[in-house]
Amino acid sequence: MDSLIPFTTSGALVDCVDRKMLVVLRDGRKLHGVLRSYDQFANLVLEDTVERIYHGNAFAEHWHGLFLIRGENVVLLGEIDLDQEDDIPLRQVDYNVLDPYHKMDIADRKGREDFKARVLYEQKGFCKEGGEGDGY
Repeated sequence: MDSLIPFTTSGALVDCVDRKMLVVLRDGRKLHGVLRSYDQFANLVLEDTVERIYHGNAFAEHWHGLFLIRGENVVLLGEIDLDQEDDIPLRQVDYNVLDPYHKMDIADRKGREDFKARVLYEQKGFCKEGGEGDGY
């Protein structure tokens, strides 16, 4: 009966080693790379890693190579389907062309989040993000 209980620890990653993965980090970065190793804390080692940024119907990649990720920073980890990877309806552009637009998108998103947090704090009594005891 115990064999029917799914893995809920980093042991579940054993099938993902040597596969191309997408990792979304807490700060919003999206990394694509081959998972080479992990440990009991879900710290990850990615090889041939690129960071992808998006704006509209375009994307750009920035090469990072070997990348070590602390497990607590991982929001999402998923395998990339190599058969469908090239079928995305986006066009690739140079990183330096897309980077200013991407930074504007991040600033706009931060402004909206700050406004929402201020309204929730002032009108609804919610605590502020990053306060004492905030684990993130």
